[in-house]
Amino acid sequence: MTTVVTPLGALADAHGRVARDLRMSLTDRCNLRCTYCMPADGLAWLPTPEVLTDAEVVRLVGVAVGLLGVRKIRFTGGEPLLRRGLSGIIAGASALRTDEGLPPELSLTTNGIGLDHRVTELAAAGLSRVNISLDSLDRERYATLARRDRLDEVLAGLAAADAAGLRPVKVNAVVMRGVNEADVVPLTEFCLQRGYRLRFIEQMPIGPQHGWDRASMVPAAEILELLAGHFTLSPKAGRGSAPAEEWLVAEGECHPSGSVGVIASVTAPFCAACDRTRLTADGQVRTCLFSLTETDLRTPLRSGASDDDLAELWTGAHRGKWAGHSIGRADFQQPDRTMSAIGG
Repeated sequence: MTTVVTPLGALADAHGRVARDLRMSLTDRCNLRCTYCMPADGLAWLPTPEVLTDAEVVRLVGVAVGLLGVRKIRFTGGEPLLRRGLSGIIAGASALRTDEGLPPELSLTTNGIGLDHRVTELAAAGLSRVNISLDSLDRERYATLARRDRLDEVLAGLAAADAAGLRPVKVNAVVMRGVNEADVVPLTEFCLQRGYRLRFIEQMPIGPQHGWDRASMVPAAEILELLAGHFTLSPKAGRGSAPAEEWLVAEGECHPSGSVGVIASVTAPFCAACDRTRLTADGQVRTCLFSLTETDLRTPLRSGASDDDLAELWTGAHRGKWAGHSIGRADFQQPDRTMSAIGG
């Protein structure tokens, strides 16, 4: 057996991967009810006392950056814009310095609703980039998918993020069979025309009530087939640990050149290059989106644990990270928590 040597303080697993990217959930609450994410009447939200305070979030982020080598932080939810202290959390994280002596790269995954009203303060606090969910440009389809008629607000958020310089603005779209395949080409043209970077995502088994059906998922190969029928694509080299496989798009009559990505979490998992670790809004370490176990940092943090103690707990949890998820195998188990409760 080969011994993998990792830097002192690195958040390493037994398979030689080092986590440099933290997905930090700030809330499980959301102002949409997307069909693939939660039931129409919502979920039982975490009680407020169980959710990490702003100071606790900043402290745990500081442990990740200062002691464990994390260099990138993505704030997620639920919908992180619902977190009142979001600007202060971003400012606290921005004041940290990585092992390279730089501020961590700070990004936000959001549905974009209300972003236009807050983007200036978030950028001033240190936010560098946003990922905005947009599954359809058709108002009726968007309202059906999100169970809310909020498309104009999402588009306003996208434009505001671009105007504030939070580039590249990334757009996430989940493609579902019989629901929004018709949006693949219009979404691509829309993003190319505006310089946004679009990422199509295979629907994953992490939605409400364990209702995922593989037959309803549009696989990456079909998404690329749809794209190739309208655009000239060529593969982009240098994927690294990025979830998306990117394709360069040649200039066309209705759009400039650009790129489009496909995240094939189900049909072509990228687990071997995974560099992510996760913290839920209630302070639980999850080493994988599909983990069946969690490691509690909130209780020891509130019981007087030192930063070194918390780092040791986190390191021990990450050492047991799976080699990969088991979607597609008979023994696959969907986590009890849904995506909104885990953090995207």
